[in-house]
Amino acid sequence: MNDEFMDSLIEQNPDAMIFADTEGTIRVWNVAAERVFGFTKEEAIGSNLDIIVPQNLRKAHWRGYEQAMQRGETKYVGKSLPTKSLHADGSVIYVELSFSIILDSAKNVIGALSSARDITTKYKEKQA
Repeated sequence: MNDEFMDSLIEQNPDAMIFADTEGTIRVWNVAAERVFGFTKEEAIGSNLDIIVPQNLRKAHWRGYEQAMQRGETKYVGKSLPTKSLHADGSVIYVELSFSIILDSAKNVIGALSSARDITTKYKEKQA
């Protein structure tokens, strides 16, 4: 499969697709991620994941992220988790997030791939 095909899979995915390297720098950000989080691809790529992680959750997020990068696995494989996130306009949104640790052909950790969908309306309705 060629690069154009792989790019099409990522860009046309209905869910936000985000790949961050081992340092937490965003390297892939698709059109759906723009829609969900409000940041353009140009704003997101090269930025730290902190642009979408609320301040009060960052310490726990980075602790878990670093552990997953070191272990090369996460306890959340195959699970979707509801969580708070930040929108570009500064508002807090709720997303259903799933992610996996990505390994290269030599089994070295190269980062994490996440998919997310906005569940803000559904979440707020459930809480009401």
